[in-house]
Amino acid sequence: MKKLLLILMFALVPLSLLAQSALAAGGPPTDILKGVITEVNAADRTIVFQRHENKEFMTLTLAADMKPEEMRMHKKVLISLDKAAGENVMKDVSIMFMDMTGSKLIALLVIGLIGGLLSGFIGSGGAFVMTPAMMSLGVPGAVAVASNMCHKFPKAMIGAYKRWKYGQADIKLGLVMAVTAVIGVQIGITIQKHIMNSFGNAGSNLYVSAVFMVVLVFVGGYVFYDAWKLAKGDGKETVSKLALRMQKIQLAPMMHFKTAKVTISAWITIPVGVLTGMLAATIAVGGFIGVPGMIYVVGASAVVASATELIIAFVMGAWGSVQWGLSGLIDIRLSLLLLATSLIGVQLGALGTTYVKDYIIKVVMATTMLIVAVSRGAKIPGYLADLDLMTPMSDPIHAFLEGVSFWALVLALGSAGLIITVAMVKGMSADRQSKKALAGA
Repeated sequence: MKKLLLILMFALVPLSLLAQSALAAGGPPTDILKGVITEVNAADRTIVFQRHENKEFMTLTLAADMKPEEMRMHKKVLISLDKAAGENVMKDVSIMFMDMTGSKLIALLVIGLIGGLLSGFIGSGGAFVMTPAMMSLGVPGAVAVASNMCHKFPKAMIGAYKRWKYGQADIKLGLVMAVTAVIGVQIGITIQKHIMNSFGNAGSNLYVSAVFMVVLVFVGGYVFYDAWKLAKGDGKETVSKLALRMQKIQLAPMMHFKTAKVTISAWITIPVGVLTGMLAATIAVGGFIGVPGMIYVVGASAVVASATELIIAFVMGAWGSVQWGLSGLIDIRLSLLLLATSLIGVQLGALGTTYVKDYIIKVVMATTMLIVAVSRGAKIPGYLADLDLMTPMSDPIHAFLEGVSFWALVLALGSAGLIITVAMVKGMSADRQSKKALAGA
C-alpha cells in the first residue's frame, strides 16, 4: 500500500501541471470557431458569423466548394478556417449538435442500452459501438468522442462497483493504471485538437475512423484467435508467455495486485496505461488497449481485466470530460440519453459475467470489434473524398458504402446483445440446475 501511495503522490505533480495548462488554454484551437451563422450573402459568397465565446460578429468567406444555400442559419456550428487560403476563409462547416428527432432519440436509447451491456460484460466501455453509431446519426467525430467520454464515467463507476462486489475488480491495479491513463488522455486530446485545427471536421472524422479500423482489426483478430484456442482447450485461461516474462522483471517498485493475483513492476503498467488513455481520447474507448494489455502484458484474467478497466474508464472519463468541456464539444443531450439506458445495461452485463466462462467474454469482444471495423472502414472513402484525397464517388457507390456502414453497425449491436443474452441464459440455467442437484443430494 505504501508503494501505491508513493506512486500516486509522484503522479500528482505532472497531473497538476496538466490541469493548470488545460485551464490556462481554456477554449478550442484558434482555427476552430464555434457559433451561429446569422446571415448568408450568396452574391459575394460570405456569411456573417457570431462567435459563441465572445458574441463577436465576423465576416467569413466560403471555400470554393461550398454552396451558400447549404449554410444552416441560427444553428450552432463548428467552422474550420483555412489559413493557407487567406484571412477568414472557411475550410468546412458542420452542425455541432444535431437536430433531435423521435427516431434518433429512440436510436440513442437503444445504443446506450447495448453499449452499457457491453461495458458491464467486457469492460471496454461499449464506446466502440456508441461512437460510430453517433457518427452514423450525423454527429461530428470530435463531438461524438467528447459526448461519449462525458457519459461513460458515471456508467463506469456503477459497473466498477458491481464488478467489485462480485470480487472481480482489482481497485489497486485500476488506480495505478488510471494515473498514467490520464496522461494518455491529455496527449490524445491534444492530437485530436491538432487534427481538427489542421484538417477540420472531415479530418477528425477520418482520423477517428482510421484509428477505429486499425485497432479493431488488430486487437479483435488477436482476441478472437485467443478465444478460439481457449474454447478448444478446457476453457481455463492461462497466463500468456509475454505476461510471464514481464512478471520476471524485478524493477522497483514491485507491486502485488491481490484480486488479479499478479506481482509485477509498476513500470510495466505505465505504457499500457498511457496507450489506454490516448486511445480513449481518440475514439472514446481505451478498453481495446487496457483490457488486452492487462490480460497479455500484466497477466490478469479476462474477468478481472474487464472489471478493472471500468475503474480506469471512470477516472479517464471524468478527466476527459473536463478537457472536452473546456473546448465546448460535449453535446449533453447525447450524454444523458446514452446514460439513461446504459446504466441499466451495465448492470445486466456485469451480472452476466458471473455466469459465463472467460473465453465467452473474449468472443463477444472480438466479434463486435471486427464487425464494427467493417462499419468504420466503409466510411473512410467518403472522408477521403471530403478532404480531396481521392476522386469523389458516384452516388450509387456512396449510397452502397453508407448502407454497409449502417447495417454492419446494426449487426454489431445485435450480435453483441444476442451473444451476451444467450450466454447469460445458459449460465443461469446451468447454475439453477447445479443448485437443484446439490439440494437433492
